[in-house]
Amino acid sequence: MKLFVDTGNLKEIEALAALGILDGVTTNPSLLAKEGGDSRRILREICRLVQGPVSAEVVATDTAGMIREGRDLAGIDPHIVVKVPFTKDGVKACKALASEGTRVNVTLVFSATQAWLAAKARASYVSPFVGRLDDIGATGMNLIREIVDIFDNFEFPTQVLVASVRNPVHVVEAARMGADVVTVPAAVIEQCFKHPLTDIGLERFLKDWEKAQAAKV
Repeated sequence: MKLFVDTGNLKEIEALAALGILDGVTTNPSLLAKEGGDSRRILREICRLVQGPVSAEVVATDTAGMIREGRDLAGIDPHIVVKVPFTKDGVKACKALASEGTRVNVTLVFSATQAWLAAKARASYVSPFVGRLDDIGATGMNLIREIVDIFDNFEFPTQVLVASVRNPVHVVEAARMGADVVTVPAAVIEQCFKHPLTDIGLERFLKDWEKAQAAKV
């Protein structure tokens, strides 16, 4: 399963890329707005750092506007994946952009039928939002299982990109279900590194080493 980070912050991306664990990045207008400055420059720098898929989202809501913005975003760097919302206009824009060779990430997916329709429109990725489903009392990870099953049944090339991830449990469940990608905030990736027994074990090893060295004196 590929790991993307969901952020527009260059320092976070650079730190994760240096670890050798990062496969790509997802952004949206809100994340880029937090960083200030020229969003195109930020996206170009993200692509340079990651050398993997970088989702950049349109803000238009009509088909023509999405296609126009999508072409503009795709021109920033070959690593850009154009992100469009799941609407009828978004699906039409997805099909048009995909037919031109542009990779498209259909976002704001909340049902298996939406994912299926996006795949039929030749989306490269679909982004089901598991955390937001959890927020309304549903079980978001059940949706991932449904989408993975459907895509496997019909051999859709569209990748399942698990989004709105809130904790490491979501990451583990996504991997066990066979999702292709999980996009995670930097803070949740940090949580994935942590376990109290690792800290305790390291502390014990270091104390034992210090005792052994002191005994040699």
